[in-house]
Amino acid sequence: MRGAAAYGRVSVESNVLSASPHQLISMLFDGAQAAIKAAKLHMSNENVVEKGKAISKAIDIVNSGLLAALDKEKGGELAERLEGLYNYVSNLLVKANLHNDTAKLDEAAELLQNIGSAWKEIGQQAASAKQGA
Repeated sequence: MRGAAAYGRVSVESNVLSASPHQLISMLFDGAQAAIKAAKLHMSNENVVEKGKAISKAIDIVNSGLLAALDKEKGGELAERLEGLYNYVSNLLVKANLHNDTAKLDEAAELLQNIGSAWKEIGQQAASAKQGA
């Protein structure tokens, strides 16, 4: 089992090292979604410790990844709005943890899904434009 875990870490590290900045942000969205999904599963199984770990991971991804990556100088109003949204999502996750509230997990996941899918669409358009140039 350790070999599989080590292989998984190497695979993830390889993907991170070869990813563009745009792809890295997409990976953060995917990671946050996976953590929220895990938290929901642990919540339904009443596994408090693992639920807390999964929610902490999701909060860390939102705060230390997505929020920290915002460029407020270049991003202007859009970056400010995203900052507010990420803070709201982080707050939802804290409340979900405190109250075992799956509805708050669902809301956080939906918001991140909407932003993440828009981000991925922009990446695909940029990649297509680059290939056409």
